[in-house]
Amino acid sequence: MQKLTQIITLSVALTVISGCSYVGVYKRDIPQGNLVTQEMVSQLQPGMTQEQVTYVMGRPLLEAPFDASQWDYVFRLDKAYGDVEQRRITLTFDPQGRLVNIEEEGDFSKPLPLEGKSSMGPATEGVDPMDALPEESTQTRPPEGTQPVQQL
Repeated sequence: MQKLTQIITLSVALTVISGCSYVGVYKRDIPQGNLVTQEMVSQLQPGMTQEQVTYVMGRPLLEAPFDASQWDYVFRLDKAYGDVEQRRITLTFDPQGRLVNIEEEGDFSKPLPLEGKSSMGPATEGVDPMDALPEESTQTRPPEGTQPVQQL
C-alpha cells in the first residue's frame, strides 16, 4: 500500500512539474514589419519623390523584384491572446520616381497597442536605447592629465 501511495504521489508531482499543469503559458504580442501610423500616411502626397517617401516612411519591407515602381509597407501584429492585426500600404511610382498611387489596407485610425518601456524583454522598435543610460552632469570634464581650456 505504501508503494502505491508513493507511485501516485510521484505521478501527480511529475504531471504538475512537466507543464501539464493548470498554469497558463506566457504569450507575447509579436509585431513584425514596418510600423505604419496614420500620421505617416497623412504626410504622403502624390508627386513626392522616392527619397521624400523614404524620409517619411522609411525603407519598404517589400519592393517588387522585377518592377521597382511599387513599394509595400506591411505591419503585422500577432496579439498573444487575440486576433492578428495587419496594415498595409502599397505605393506606386511613375518611371520618373514620383509617387502616383497610395493604396491602404487595414484600419489606420486606431492606435496600435504596443508595449512601452515598462515591459520586460527587448525594447520596442522606435524606442531610443540611449534613453536607458544614466544622466550625466551638465558640466564637461577634461580628460585626466590635461589642463582645462580657458575661454576668452
